[in-house]
Parts: sequence; structure tokens; C-alpha cells
Amino acid sequence: MSVDQTPVGQKLYEGKAKILYATEEPEVLLTYFKDDATAFNAQKRGSIQGKGEMNCVIASHLFKLMEKNGIPTHFLDRTSGNEMRVKSVTIIPLEVVVRNIAAGSLCQQTGIPLGTILNPPLVEFYLKDDALGDPLLTVDRIRALDPNMADQVEPLKSMATQINTVLQTFFEQCGITLVDFKLEFGTDAQGQLLLADEISPDTCRLWNQAETDPDRRVMDKDRFRRDLGNVEDAYRQVMERVLEQAV
Repeated sequence: MSVDQTPVGQKLYEGKAKILYATEEPEVLLTYFKDDATAFNAQKRGSIQGKGEMNCVIASHLFKLMEKNGIPTHFLDRTSGNEMRVKSVTIIPLEVVVRNIAAGSLCQQTGIPLGTILNPPLVEFYLKDDALGDPLLTVDRIRALDPNMADQVEPLKSMATQINTVLQTFFEQCGITLVDFKLEFGTDAQGQLLLADEISPDTCRLWNQAETDPDRRVMDKDRFRRDLGNVEDAYRQVMERVLEQAV
């Protein structure tokens, strides 16, 4: 069935945190943000009450911030609490991770101490493949997988670095430290590279600058991963601080 024959409202894709539906416009999709929570490549599963709506609100605000700063995104508008309309894109199967401060797998795999400032920020590429565990890739491995995808590495790195600069400044104004974050990109029907997926506490490590305790300062999905509790409160704090900043 071609895109323009897809029935309105038909589910096109369901991931760990979102569902994509067809709309009356072939090049526009409806994204539904779920309350489902997963960690460790879906080995840990649960639910965070209100997460879908909070992430949708946060992502919508941050996509507008990106557009204001000249970074093209797939975002069109938020239609309800946990739904947004987005441009249909072909997702590039590379997850781009930007690290400003050492945390998580970087510390576990390298022994770099938690909290080490990374200057310049570290930009990494992971294969978007759950069955393989989303492995870390080198540029040569990307080229071996797909020479055309290797051509995207520099544009992706450049856009990710630009996004990082904008987000660091924004979150600093929120009293939040942007530790690291994951991005996904896609190309639209015209071949334009667009920021896709979401930017939210699900995809970012965020530390409350008013807290010095290593556990209390966590404002992201690490609270769920590490069973720190008060997950909903942390997400709500992020949402409230984000919305306080005009874009």
C-alpha cells in the first residue's frame, strides 16, 4: 500500500516510547507519546505516570527552540497533551550521542571518572538496531555497513554539535546541567536532513544544579534505570523549568 493510500489513523510504527499514525496528509504523521518506560535495551520495563504528555510538551518546546536557532526539525505542532504532528521522514539508522560530561556507559567502558568534563564534547555514533544492542560504531564501520550512510557522518556531527550549543545555553538558564543526550535524524521527501524523534528526559541526562548529591540531582530517566524514585516529580520539574523559558 502506498503512503497516500494508508487509512487515516492506521498505526504505522510502535516503538518503546512512541506510536506513529497516518493522517489525512501523506507527508504528515501523528506521534503519540506513551507512558511506557524501558531501560537497558528494554530488559527493564515499567510505566511513568504522565510521562507521555510531559515528554511531548518538553519536546515540542525544544523543537521550537531548535527551529528558532536555524536547526530544521520534523516538528509541526502539538495537537493534544501527548500528541504532535510531524513531517514524515526516513530515519537514518544511526543514533548520535553527544557527551558534555562523562556518565553512564562511557564511564563503565573506559574508566573515565563520573563527572569528568569533556572538552570538546564527545560525539558518538551507535547503530540503531535493538537486536544487536545498538553497538558503538567507528566511521570505518559505518562505511563498511553503508558507504552512503558514511557520507552523512560529518553533516550529522555538525548538526549535533550545533544542537548541543543551543541546548547547553538553554538548560543553563533552567538551572540544569546537560550531561549528555541522544539524537535521531531523518531525511524528508526532498532529501533535507531533519532532527527527528524527541528531546526529553528520556533521551537526555539532566542534573539539577541546585543539588550536589549524586542521586538527588538526577532529573531524567536514570531515576527509573537506577530505581532512585520520584521519577514523575523529576520529569515534571524539567517540564516546568523548560516552559518558563520563552522561545
